[in-house]
Amino acid sequence: MHNKRFAEFFAGGGMVSAALPGWECVFANDIDAKKAASYRANHAHHRVFHQGDIAQIKGADIGATPNLIWGSFPCQDLSLAGAGAGLRGQRSGTYFEFWRIIDELADAGRAPEIVVIENVVGSLTSHGGRDFESICAAFARRGYQFGPMILDAKDFLPQSRPRLFVVGVKDVDVPASLKGGDQRVDARIIKATTGLSARTRKALIHWNLPAAQTRRRTVRQVIDPRPSDVVWHTQSQTDQLLSMMAPLHVEKVRNAAKRKAPAIGFVYKRTRHDADGRKVQRAEVRFDGVAGCLRTPGGGSSRQIVMVVDGGTIKSRLLSVREAARLMGLPERYKLPTNYNEGYHLIGDGVAVPVVRYLDQALFTPLLDQSAMMIAAE
Repeated sequence: MHNKRFAEFFAGGGMVSAALPGWECVFANDIDAKKAASYRANHAHHRVFHQGDIAQIKGADIGATPNLIWGSFPCQDLSLAGAGAGLRGQRSGTYFEFWRIIDELADAGRAPEIVVIENVVGSLTSHGGRDFESICAAFARRGYQFGPMILDAKDFLPQSRPRLFVVGVKDVDVPASLKGGDQRVDARIIKATTGLSARTRKALIHWNLPAAQTRRRTVRQVIDPRPSDVVWHTQSQTDQLLSMMAPLHVEKVRNAAKRKAPAIGFVYKRTRHDADGRKVQRAEVRFDGVAGCLRTPGGGSSRQIVMVVDGGTIKSRLLSVREAARLMGLPERYKLPTNYNEGYHLIGDGVAVPVVRYLDQALFTPLLDQSAMMIAAE
């Protein structure tokens, strides 16, 4: 069995580590002290965690050579809810520091076989596609074949969370079974990769991965009837929420009331334009068995609200932090911050655990097995 070691940057509470129990984490980093506390509280390998600015990290700081390096670099400058500064923004620009560390490892003959970056789908179109070109060119310049893909957590969990993943591989003869044509690739990926330079496109792979397993957890398994960290709204607060709904969403609530069993829905407050072009705050609800994308309570995003409709009774409250953790696939034993906002921020900034586990089983481990066979044949 090929050694499986990894390093994770912008590690947050360690959701990548939670998804890779069969791997050895040799280095982890995040600048946020509160996230660092959660990481250390939940992972036995917490001694390899280094809190601090990635700009101060050197390749030589990583002890054992990792086979995989993961980077979920900050998305605020790339997302629709952020300032739109792109990769040159202060937060999302840390992407270049991430690659500097990989460069230093490569110069020392310690380049990882696999590099993964994860970010919002808006990365594809940020700055007219120029940021995506920069992301992909970074792989190609360093000799990595790379493949971008969009995976949505809703295929694994009851949460809509589409994310862009770019997986690069170096010094591995990629099996033909893992390569695919354009026919199964998301149209957004096809459009974005068409705009890449000819040099970068030479390193492009369209990964051929198996279909995701059927989602197993339902919203009824996620939502607590009596959560400990949030309280149900008063009737006047729920009425206020209903008054903020456009006719389409009012009708959704009415239809939910007609169901035989209590209906669980999820609400976000969003800024929209009315018929006169004025900005108004709207409450938008969904009862399709899937929660909206968890976000941090900043950058213009609101916290998600649970709505339960049982005949003529309508109740609402904030989503609890434990429920948010379940929507990311974290186990019940995962220790959460006691402060609500800190917990919600930690979870909303993370990566869905089953998605990482799927990538490991479908791509990372097969690639490393192939690498091991190549080494054995030498």
